[in-house]
Amino acid sequence: MPRPHVLLSAAVSIDGYLDTRPGEDRLLLSNDADFDRVDAVRASCDAILVGSNTLRLDNPRLLVKSEQRRADRKAAGLPEYPLKVTVTASGDLDPEWKFWHYGGRKIAYATGQEAADKARGLLGDLADVYTMPPVKSWEMLLEHLYTVHGVRRLMVEGGGQVHTQLLQQGLADELHLVVAPLLVGQADAPRMLGDGPYPGGPLRRMHLLESRQIGDVILLRYAPKKTSDAQVAA
Repeated sequence: MPRPHVLLSAAVSIDGYLDTRPGEDRLLLSNDADFDRVDAVRASCDAILVGSNTLRLDNPRLLVKSEQRRADRKAAGLPEYPLKVTVTASGDLDPEWKFWHYGGRKIAYATGQEAADKARGLLGDLADVYTMPPVKSWEMLLEHLYTVHGVRRLMVEGGGQVHTQLLQQGLADELHLVVAPLLVGQADAPRMLGDGPYPGGPLRRMHLLESRQIGDVILLRYAPKKTSDAQVAA
């Protein structure tokens, strides 16, 4: 199945949280230098994907902020902004979210016909809405992005449920994990990854591509499908 290179990107606290508990002010885990790095990664991708729950909680715009990077994209014959993509199981997509009103083209994938019809009714011409089957929906979505929209490099910016599903299904090619020097310690706060079976189980060690200090945070780049030379024997 042809599909894009899937790059997962997230910043977490030392104890593995993406944010504080719902209802509190958003926790900024990264710093200005790392935000600029993320901007460069966005500019290098054909599309950026985020789950609808993250849109609901954070209301992000998901733009390439650097004028120079946008100009470089245009000079290379690319759209000024990467394609923006979201996924929804319910179709409950608020047309007032910033996601729809900034940047270039947007698309939404909805699980099942009922959810897709609801999303189309809410969004109108703000986005193209596609229907995904409940089974193997991620495989279908990735193949569709590749074959129909020409997406060769996909950046996934969350949330935790999206990251979890892509890693558990063995569909992530690269993981950019930024660790911030913070401890959240709230059981009801969102975590980067959920419980469940991951390929190879707890003994499988991912291959570390890079570790880099960026101010007071650490960037860890992993290849989830490649195993480390320090693989622990079962």
